[in-house]
This record gives sequence, structure tokens and C-alpha cells, in this order.
Amino acid sequence: MASIRSERLELVSLSPDFIEALLAERRSDAEAAATLTLPDDWPDAHDRGFLNFRLRQMRERPEIQEWFVYAVVLPEGDRPMVGHAGFHGPPGVNAVKAPDAVEVGYSVFEPYRRRGYATEVVRALVDWASREHGIRRFVASISPENEPSLALAKRLGFEQTGQHWDEEDGEELEFELHLRAASE
Repeated sequence: MASIRSERLELVSLSPDFIEALLAERRSDAEAAATLTLPDDWPDAHDRGFLNFRLRQMRERPEIQEWFVYAVVLPEGDRPMVGHAGFHGPPGVNAVKAPDAVEVGYSVFEPYRRRGYATEVVRALVDWASREHGIRRFVASISPENEPSLALAKRLGFEQTGQHWDEEDGEELEFELHLRAASE
């Protein structure tokens, strides 16, 4: 499985085999496939639906797996999974429907919050997409009540560009980050 490294974390791409094992309640097979330790209470019903959705997408278009879901792992000891992150899809699949942009998403599990992991994860995703694919435009959709994520977006240089109504999540504010090309 592919992974993205940051200073304190490893983002491990979750393969269809991992997701199938996890959804089939074969947790030890899933843990072995990704070399990590799952939290006892994950996935919840919402994340099971999310993982089923991603699994269908990966089966339909396996070449875009790298744009989907990554386990956020502390790379020492028993390698606990502390959250998940990734993109909403390849370039063009984002809230603002921009063909040159990718949308980031992330979740850090409750016991691991307030340690800077979400900031580190988003930086790692942005760095990876920029370095590996030349992406310069990033989108984040955030609930107006999600103060930690709003602060994260501001800290990383995202600027609010709009808002929309999401059928699942309700009102979301749209933020964008534009990176300069190396020649600028």
C-alpha cells in the first residue's frame, strides 16, 4: 500500500482488500493488510457508509485509489490509527467544481484531537498532491460550527470563497488554497 509521510504521522492508503475485510468484520485481516491497529469503536455507522461508497468507487476506477482514503497512523509501537483523511476524488471532484482542484477531507478520532494532527495531515496531503501531480488549487468544505477546522483552514492559508448546502452535512463554507508554481 502506498503511504504519505509527515513529521509525526504516516498516511496509509486504504486498499479495497482492507476495506472489504473491515466491513466484513475481519478486523485482524484489515489490520494486517495495512500494518496498523484499529480503534475498537471504528468504523461507526457513518464511516461504514463512507467506506462502502469509496469501495464502490475504487472498484469502478482502481486507477484513482490514491485520491481516496488514507488511515492516519502514528508510525511507532503498535501503529495506532488516529483518524482518516484523503481527497473527495481526483482533480475536478470538489465542492466548487473546479477542474484543476482537489478537495481535502480529514477526521481525527476524539482521543487524539488537539495535538496538531489535522494540520499536519492537511499539509501532508497538499504537499503530496502538489509534488506528485502538480496540483496548485485545494478546496475544503467546513461546517460553520466546526471551529477547530475553521481555525485550521485559516492557519494553512485557505480563504473562504463561498458556501453551499450539502444534503448530508447541511450548510458548508467553501475555502480554497492556491499555491504558487515554483516559477512564480
